[in-house]
This record gives sequence, C-alpha cells and structure tokens, in this order.
Amino acid sequence: MHSDPIADLLTRIRNGAQAKLVTVDVPHSKIKVEICRILQAEGYIKGYEVTTESQFPTLRITMRYDGKRNSSIKRISRVSKPGLRVYKPTTDLRPIRSGLATRILTTSQGVMTDREARKRHIGGEVLCEVW
Repeated sequence: MHSDPIADLLTRIRNGAQAKLVTVDVPHSKIKVEICRILQAEGYIKGYEVTTESQFPTLRITMRYDGKRNSSIKRISRVSKPGLRVYKPTTDLRPIRSGLATRILTTSQGVMTDREARKRHIGGEVLCEVW
C-alpha cells in the first residue's frame, strides 16, 4: 500500500523517462487517469490506456521522446503532499517558467491545468509541476 499514490505515479514516470522506457505501468485510479489525460493533452506523454491483463487494472503510459531519444519531460515534481497540502487561489496562479511549465490542480470542477483554472477564475490544490 502506498501512502501517496500520486507521488508514486510521478516517480514512475520520472524513472521511466530517465531509463528511456517505451511504456510505464502504474496501478489504476481515477485521479491518475485524469493526470495522464492532462499530460497527454499538454504533449508530455504519447498516450495512456487502462489494461486489465492482471487481477487489478493497470494504467499503461506510453512515453514521448524526440529524435535523439530525449524525454519531453525535463522535470516532474509533486507540490502538495499528504503531510503539507498546498492550495492556491486564482490570484496566486501565475505562469511559471515564462508559461512553458504546467501546474496540474485539482479543483471543485475537476482536475485541470493552471491555465484552465485561471480562465475559469478558480483555485485549488496544486498536485504537481511539469516542464
């Protein structure tokens, strides 16, 4: 049992990118699917699918690389942790790294990027930052 399944997801993606793996398998959950949906929409991963080959469903993530086999994810880090939750109002959601990085938030209206949260004028819990 993991105490922080989102940190486990991010660590497996980070390790897979460093090892230049084609796919990474992660235990399935709804929040992980939503995070992968955003990562795919932002162009950090190629895709994802839910497989039921084993007893428990698994989320299979297909990694994205450029022509020189460099990962499109330079850094992926957890912001809000179980021991210290980080909530940001919409006024504090300024672009990071000149708008090249993406924050993934969970809000009352679902999981979304910081850009989408600024458009909708809502804040939330910052799950992670990716660039």
